[in-house]
Amino acid sequence: MKRFSPLMVPLGALAVWEAVSRLSRVSHELLPPPEMVAYRLWDGFAHGGMTGDLAASLLRELSGFVIGATGGVALGLLLGLSRPAGRLLGPLFLGYRQVALFAWVPLLSMWFGGGEQGKIAFIALAALAPAAVNTWRGTGALPHSYIELSRVLMFRPLDYVRFVALPGALPSILTGLRSSLIAAWLATAGAELFLDVAPGLGGRMNEGRETFQMDLVLASVVLLGLLGLAFSRLAVAAEKTLLKRRAA
Repeated sequence: MKRFSPLMVPLGALAVWEAVSRLSRVSHELLPPPEMVAYRLWDGFAHGGMTGDLAASLLRELSGFVIGATGGVALGLLLGLSRPAGRLLGPLFLGYRQVALFAWVPLLSMWFGGGEQGKIAFIALAALAPAAVNTWRGTGALPHSYIELSRVLMFRPLDYVRFVALPGALPSILTGLRSSLIAAWLATAGAELFLDVAPGLGGRMNEGRETFQMDLVLASVVLLGLLGLAFSRLAVAAEKTLLKRRAA
């Protein structure tokens, strides 16, 4: 099994896609071949304004991620370091996690509108939960001896958070941030698809659906997948780098 390259599965899927689109009776309007999708992707960046759509999606994703992840880490610290907060707010937060993300769309649309603020709020909501859960677990798992030592050293609460809690829970926090980044990217596509039409890759998909241009739809899907994979790889690399520096 070690001889098999990770590229074999996607290349195999690409070959099956090519064979089905070429050899079956399925119309190219329903299932365009890979080269048609690749050309549409290239043409979109060269002449079709897809660069602007990509920039708009990335800006929304990063804005929502920063807001949601920051709030999630802060909430996780509160729940993990304060027993009263954990008892009072913990069940409420766990109940919130049971609600499907898209169930919040009507409320967010009423509170923030379906424009840019509503989209960013939806993305931030998606990024909040993974960061909060992992930070909560990481800080809650810190040994009680850390608290006793900080009391002996007369640490103030903020000093304890800065010098003990954050470094001690760093692996869990980084895992949560990585999950938040991916969740925010997934939510970006959802926000652009289900809220008001605006520049972005989700808007391109809506355009392709309404005008029955499957090559445009699939080109947007492929681009979303590639960018999601790139985000995941970058987050893993950043996490490893930070943990190595912490160990050194």
